Amino acid sequence: MNKFLKGLSTGMLAVGLSMAANVQAKTGYVYVSSEKDHVVTVFNADGMDKVTEIKTSERPRAMKLSQDGSLLYVACGDDDAIDVIDLAAMKVKQTIDIGEDPDRFDISPDEKFLYASNEDDGLVTIYSLEADEKVAEIEVGEEPEGVLVSPDNKLVYVTSEVANMVHVIDVETQEIIKDIVVGNRPRRMELTPDLSELWVSNEVGGTITILDTATYQPKAELKFAPKGMRPESISPVGMAMTKDGKYAYVTLGGANHVALVETATHKVLDYILVGKRAWGITLNSDESRLYVTNGKSDDLAVIDTKKMKVIKSVPAGRVPHDVVVDH
Repeated sequence: MNKFLKGLSTGMLAVGLSMAANVQAKTGYVYVSSEKDHVVTVFNADGMDKVTEIKTSERPRAMKLSQDGSLLYVACGDDDAIDVIDLAAMKVKQTIDIGEDPDRFDISPDEKFLYASNEDDGLVTIYSLEADEKVAEIEVGEEPEGVLVSPDNKLVYVTSEVANMVHVIDVETQEIIKDIVVGNRPRRMELTPDLSELWVSNEVGGTITILDTATYQPKAELKFAPKGMRPESISPVGMAMTKDGKYAYVTLGGANHVALVETATHKVLDYILVGKRAWGITLNSDESRLYVTNGKSDDLAVIDTKKMKVIKSVPAGRVPHDVVVDH
């Protein structure tokens, strides 16, 4: 290779690496929605110092980060809206009218569509992010909550709290193709990385229903028993799975603990004491930290996943609901 080509090759490699680094860059921020303060609080992950508060529409709950990390979508139930926050400017740049009381939502893998559950109307609203308009409404069971789009963009899973069901919606036809009975008051869902299992948290039932995605038949039911907690206090809601699919963390609501579950065996390995009414949960990118919102103690717990204990708790507004990290 002559010197020119060698230099060009080296330069192109450097540019490529630089571009890759820019794409993968993280802000190092942690975002927490506060239902009563109507803000998203921003923390610096290094010391968990408060950076700022971003004013939102009323009652912000579920949140989702865009793939490039530039936007934060926030469901605001009392204003029937999805706020779109520009994270460079740290302010809402758009408010989407999404219908009555949006509880949770998900965005398609290609980021073309947003699917939101409208709790008061018993609907799932499909919104085109490209066309900036509603494109469909699908009737589901009463009080829909959890929404999850499959990674292959073929199915949308929706929980109905009153019907005790998971509805499976075909993306192409926009129709329900399966209704699956699960536990009492299902809330959130997670797919295992190999897509073989769908985990459904049953808040009032106090269990996790694990469904075989090939047959939609139940494979297992997880039960929890942290020491000193009454059975009626155990109300699993939030879940986070490791990238390798070996472990799942489950918030236990009024039981004030997070459970560590081995996914292959469906066995509870440990419990971590956190704040009051553990609800939202997420892992950071290297899975060294686990973040948990505690709605009744108004704080955010930071867990060291190696030590399996809380290393810091910070005030996070009144009734912190969801947590998203970008580090």
